Amino acid sequence: SAKVRTLAKALSPAFLRFGGTRQDFMVFAPQRRRPASGLTAEQSCDELDLPSWLEERLKKEWTQQQLILMREDQRRKYRRVKFTEYTVDLLHSFANCSGMHLIFGLNALLRTADNAWNSSNARSLLQYCESRQYRTSWELGNEPNSYEKKAGVRVDGHQLGQDFTRLREMMSQSKLYQDAGLYGPDVGQPRDHRTDILEGYYVNGRDTSVEDFLDPEVLDSLALKTNEVLETVKLVSPGKPVWLGETSSAYGGGAVGLSDTFVAGFMWLDKLGLAARLGLDVVMRQVFIGSGSYHLVDENLDPLPDYWLSVLYKRLVGPEVLKIEAFSSFARSKRVRLYLHCSNKQSYSSGAVTLISMNLSKKPAGISVPALVSSSTVEAFVLQSGEEGLYSR
Repeated sequence: SAKVRTLAKALSPAFLRFGGTRQDFMVFAPQRRRPASGLTAEQSCDELDLPSWLEERLKKEWTQQQLILMREDQRRKYRRVKFTEYTVDLLHSFANCSGMHLIFGLNALLRTADNAWNSSNARSLLQYCESRQYRTSWELGNEPNSYEKKAGVRVDGHQLGQDFTRLREMMSQSKLYQDAGLYGPDVGQPRDHRTDILEGYYVNGRDTSVEDFLDPEVLDSLALKTNEVLETVKLVSPGKPVWLGETSSAYGGGAVGLSDTFVAGFMWLDKLGLAARLGLDVVMRQVFIGSGSYHLVDENLDPLPDYWLSVLYKRLVGPEVLKIEAFSSFARSKRVRLYLHCSNKQSYSSGAVTLISMNLSKKPAGISVPALVSSSTVEAFVLQSGEEGLYSR
């Protein structure tokens, strides 16, 4: 879709992660007879638009497909789905034409009799992608800590490490992928005596409330989880970057009537600022487009409030994080959230800074900044809700 491609391009440069629960139930089934459908040297991105009839059909079927996906999540029983070269071609073309780098999630639930990862299907996919010269990064499995619940398979940390080593060995045999990115494991959240890579959700989408979205204690919970992971990574693998590889407001597909509205922006913008302050290298939003209610683009292919927040953040904010704190006349304020960055040098000259401020309270709050800043030229972007208040879309 040209419209979706335009919306995606506004977020570039970025990673596009193709994965999630169902990646571990997807099997590459090459047809080998269908002509290549990806982008060739002679084609432009404008020539890759979906046929209008197909786009309309997919949009009409989307509501029904969402119900099927939600039913599978509730029952924790998932169908095995086959995909062909055509799917891979379209996916890569979309990422390439949108200025995004594709991270393809491989099925880790393909196991041998001794519970090792069966890499034959992944090898077939890598070989096809190399034949097409698709510059792609890879991920193995989605939340392996949940395999026992959703598939009756237990994969411990030792075995998971061997599986990743096997995939890296396969990649090292490829001229194209020997230096490509391999990401993971992306598993759950810290608990008991085990530390996993971050899962970035605040609340359960089935029983949360609008008050949770504005609760500073809820927002601060991200720092507790993140610091525990960062400390462990620093201990066992100093210098290894940590990503927030899948994140949104509420798990379980989001909170209906909340995760796709104006109020969700407080959680999202605070997470972007806090993650940067804590030192996380990359934050990946769940999802750009897909099932549930935490998407950036809805079923009609229209952008939602968090999409516009994401675009603004990308345009204004640079990678350098500066220290800033908010104090009231009595104590440190938790309901006024402030984050300070050097500005994006593609949008502003060197030395410019971007201040992000949020007021979680109904009471007005005034902010005083140093004279050096207040005497400078200021561009202000004030984001306010529409007629439906916090529930505006």
